Amino acid sequence: MGTECSRRGSLALTLNIVAFTCALSAVTTSFWCEGTRKVVKPFCTGPVTTRQSYCIRFNSSNINDSRLVQYIWESGEEKFLMRKFHTGIFFSCEQAADMNGFNCRDFKDIAPDHEKGVLWLCITAECLYLILLFTGGVLMWLELCPCLSVMNKLKLNAFAAMFTALSGLLGMVAHMMFTTAFQLAVAMGPEDWRPKTWDYSWSYILAWGSFATCMASAVTALNRYTKTIVEFKYKRRNIEKNLRIKQKLLEMDLPEHMWDMYLTAVPARGEGNAGPLDLPVNGHKPSTGAAYVMGLDSMTGPQGEAYC
Repeated sequence: MGTECSRRGSLALTLNIVAFTCALSAVTTSFWCEGTRKVVKPFCTGPVTTRQSYCIRFNSSNINDSRLVQYIWESGEEKFLMRKFHTGIFFSCEQAADMNGFNCRDFKDIAPDHEKGVLWLCITAECLYLILLFTGGVLMWLELCPCLSVMNKLKLNAFAAMFTALSGLLGMVAHMMFTTAFQLAVAMGPEDWRPKTWDYSWSYILAWGSFATCMASAVTALNRYTKTIVEFKYKRRNIEKNLRIKQKLLEMDLPEHMWDMYLTAVPARGEGNAGPLDLPVNGHKPSTGAAYVMGLDSMTGPQGEAYC
């Protein structure tokens, strides 16, 4: 049983570490959602001799000369540019005007003013999620320490399961709050940010994968705690049953060796017949058909041998 408990504890700790790593990676990256924005191409600046894909070029580089007729080559959809963007809990990044690199800004500056409370609740819940998940992992690690007693390990296991399960619930709420905050930003955010197309990205998948792994770790720890409690109660019930039967035998003024015979017969019953043993009445065999002890008037055979 000790080896099995150790394996369960190691499995719960491993799942907790995986969940914490995925959650930390998701929170610190800005790829929860990604997509494209449709923006008007800016005018090209400086001497431009060739046609550029990211800006609008005039037919003449001397745009200050009013005597020249200025016209552009782009028309229709060619005047627009599809810029990629990706957004996380803290930052939103968009491709630069020259399509090289990304320019980032705080996501709280993009969220509507009257809906920023949802974003702050999301950030708070994510931080609590990481703190409680880390606390549960530390308790699971302490539980594996061989210097602790069984009862202390059992208490640590209970608290670890509780902290991990609570962190999972907070993580689920935080992820749903971010989804709400982002959709509100898409619908009511600033015009220079609203995306044309968007979808969830790998950080969002990591966040929900962390939640699933966290709950698996909590269930594993709770299962270990429940199994240990059930085993303790089973052993305690057996001890109490044996003490009650011994008390009854002592009240019948039976010799001590009769109690020893009972203890020898109990293992033969097996775990499948773990119910209470019926004491014989007037030397008759109990109805269960299990091992039994003969009555006082017939506890010895013809040669004085004890039998049951």
